[in-house]
Amino acid sequence: MKILNKLPKSNPSLHLDLIKNGWVPMKEPKNLISASLLSIPLMIVNAIISIGVINIFSTVSLSDFGLTSDSISITINLSIIFWIVFLIILHELLHLIFIPNFIKSEKTFVGINLIGGFVITEEEISKSRYIFITIAPFIIISIILPLILSVSGLLITTLKFLIILNAMASSVDMLNFLLIIKQVPKNATIKNSGPDTYWKNIQINEKCKYNESPLI
Repeated sequence: MKILNKLPKSNPSLHLDLIKNGWVPMKEPKNLISASLLSIPLMIVNAIISIGVINIFSTVSLSDFGLTSDSISITINLSIIFWIVFLIILHELLHLIFIPNFIKSEKTFVGINLIGGFVITEEEISKSRYIFITIAPFIIISIILPLILSVSGLLITTLKFLIILNAMASSVDMLNFLLIIKQVPKNATIKNSGPDTYWKNIQINEKCKYNESPLI
């Protein structure tokens, strides 16, 4: 695992090598700004899902966050900034810990920059594992955690805000999830080169090689 202060860039030579070796590039947004704009509808959907989960045992209203029909009151203090930074770290940590052998991996990169946090791995990972890594922060923080906190009576307003904020921040993750579901075959393996994602149906390729008859 390596710590970086900026996102790793695409490698044109590696791109050609991957294509040559049967890896298929995914059709995905070319940069983070495009991905963020495309994921705005998912941001809304995620927030609705998270609010629905919270409402199972508790309530969520605009007044909880200083919003009423005749006024808006927003208070930003050091404690909420601390909690937001903690949320960013926790979100990325939940991506990281599900990457196989992430501690020893020389191809896994983590960091925090002005945009937020990031975790990228260039290890080869199965589609199912890759999907879980992608959606883990949303599932754990914005769906499972509010259920646990509600039952325990610990779901205070600040935590409701952070849980919903995480759901909205997971919109790009959910966009990636949908792109993978749509484009990548069931038994494929996924690999990244910087921000670019590739897939390869390893099992089929190995089976074809096994069935090839030697020339006589």
